[in-house]
Order: sequence, then C-alpha cells, then structure tokens
Amino acid sequence: MSDSPPSEDLEDLYETAPCGYLSVSPGGVIVKANGTIADWLGRPTADLAGTSLHDILGFGGRIAYETHLAPLLRMQGHVHEIALDLVTANGEKVPTIANAAEKREKDGSHRFTRLTFFRAVDRRMYERTLLNARAKAEGESDSYRKAALLREQFIAVLGHDLRNPLAAIAGGVHLLGRKEELSERGFALLEEMKGSLERASALVDDLLDLARGSLGGGFAVECTNVALTPTLEQVVAEIRSIAPERAIEASLRVEEPVYCDRGRIAQLASNLLANAITHGAADHPISFEAATAGDLFTLSVANAGARIPETVMEHLFQPFFRGAVRPSRNGLGLGLFIAAEIAKAHHGTIDLTSTELETRFTFTMPRSDLIAQPSNERPQ
Repeated sequence: MSDSPPSEDLEDLYETAPCGYLSVSPGGVIVKANGTIADWLGRPTADLAGTSLHDILGFGGRIAYETHLAPLLRMQGHVHEIALDLVTANGEKVPTIANAAEKREKDGSHRFTRLTFFRAVDRRMYERTLLNARAKAEGESDSYRKAALLREQFIAVLGHDLRNPLAAIAGGVHLLGRKEELSERGFALLEEMKGSLERASALVDDLLDLARGSLGGGFAVECTNVALTPTLEQVVAEIRSIAPERAIEASLRVEEPVYCDRGRIAQLASNLLANAITHGAADHPISFEAATAGDLFTLSVANAGARIPETVMEHLFQPFFRGAVRPSRNGLGLGLFIAAEIAKAHHGTIDLTSTELETRFTFTMPRSDLIAQPSNERPQ
C-alpha cells in the first residue's frame, strides 16, 4: 500500500498564501484580492473589490506605478521586484516588493493586471539600519556628511527618476523597431530616438560620475595609446548635428598616438563644446583646436560673448553651478565639473581665460604614458 500525496485546496492556497494577491482591471480598479493582503491592510476582502488601486498605495507608490510599472506592463507584459508601499485602513505604511503581469485575451486586449506582494518590513529595517550606521560613521567630519547627502540624493535620482523612465522608453523603441511596420521616415525617426536615448543615458552617466567624484572615488580612466584625431572629429560632427545653426571651426594637428582614455577625452571635448554652444554668441563661430607639442597634448575651445566675471570664474568648475551669465538656460551645471575631473584623472589641467572678445577653455595633459607613473615619479 503506497502513500499518495494529499491534494491541495487551491482556494485556500489563494486566500491564505504567504503573499498578497490582487487582480486589477485595465482602469486600475481592484477586481479580486486574497485574504492575506486584506489582513495586512486591515480591511475585509469584500471591501477591497471595487476600490481603486491608488487608494491602497502610498504617495511614492502611486508615482512609481504611473511612471514605471504601468508603462513597462504595457510594453512587455510583466515587471519584477518593484518597491511599493501599501497603506492600511489606519493610514500606516506596509513596505512591499511587488511583481506584476498582465492577463490578455487571445486578441491581445488587456483583461487584468495580476500583482503579487511580499512584505518587506524586515528588509527595509535592515537597509535603514545599514544606512544609519553608514551615516553615523560618515558624520564624524563635515566632508563625510556632505558625501552622505550627495550619495542619497543621487542614488534616489538615478535609481528611479532617471533609470526607470529611460528603460521604459528604450523598451518601446526596441519593440517599435522589431514588431511595427514603419515607413522610411518612421525608421529615420526611430534612429533619431535611439540617438536621443544614448545621449540621455550619457547624462545619467554624468550624474554617476558626479557622485563618484564627490564621494572621493575619483574618475576611473583606462588609458592606452590611441589615434585621437578620429574621435575628436566624431565629437565635432555630433555637436554640429545637434546645433546645425552654429558654426564650429575645427583645427586638429595631433601627432599620434596619444596615451589617454579615448572615451573620457571625447566626453571632455563634448562638454566644452556644449558649454560654448550654450553660452557663446550665436552670431560668431566657435573655435575648436587640438594639437601636440613635444610631450604635451592641448585641446582648446573658444567662443565670443560677454566676459565672464571673476566672481563667476571662481565657481565655474563646481557641480550644479551655472552662474549668472545665462540664468535662463536649462541644465544641471555638471559639464565643466566633469571636464575638470577628467583632466585631473589624466594628470592634466583646464585653464580659463575670458575677455570682452573671447572666452577660452584650454585642456593640457602629458601626451605619453607618463600618466601611468605616480605623480612623484614624473619628471618636472
């Protein structure tokens, strides 16, 4: 006589599962909820049916649902491990980690969104404990306190406000190119969108660079002997395509190779050119020059326009500083800060001169692999 396994009660499994279940209509109304999530929220199961999903989400959860979870569900049909705070009948928060998937009809129409919630109270408490311990350790000096503030601000921005929307847009662009029938003009627009996404991702990388540099980690560079001229030509061509109405006069006289991180030098050049486009006089050309002389590599960008006041020049390479020259311009004010950090990482400098006729940024660094040696071993 063999022992047969007991049969499972599927209804009981749904109602008393160690996780919360919700089925939500396309309009965001709860259609069905299990007993577990009802117990968490302190509300009868029957009362949850017909309630808007937003009514049980915290403020941050509503934003995450609208800006990240819902768009990704539309595009790929599922989302995993999203942090959402639920709100009980008494107004208390229940931290959870949620997974979601769409149930669709055979014709592709949206029928339900199914969500699974796992309580994350212990996990959040552990994370907060770690953050508090780190903050306490870093709070021993003023510089560590500033570093902690920057770290928290940028982790929040990069982790949610920037990365998630970019991922959603990238997913949509990918699906359009793979599944939709597009005209020749449509494919051209799609390529432009991809280029815009790449530039947006580069901005996110700028923010990561800022956080890394501000926290004392410095900018990472991977230097090799490279032919730098094609890279600089590509940077100029890209800026010209972004601002076709602006004239850029380029002069490249570089003796190859140059020992550097090619990508970082391109980033520095692009930032200086973008700064000249933003702040230079629109009716005068921008001068872009790169040359080698002996063991030095020099790159300079000059534009016409109003002279930069001394009080502004003192702060121009600080993060988030845009000065009062063009206060109406948009931007985070990171370009010059990042350029200066890249110069420092290459054992170089950026000098600034500004007169009534011209403002010029000049980057100078060793051309050979002297950068690979410690600074105290380099010849003076």
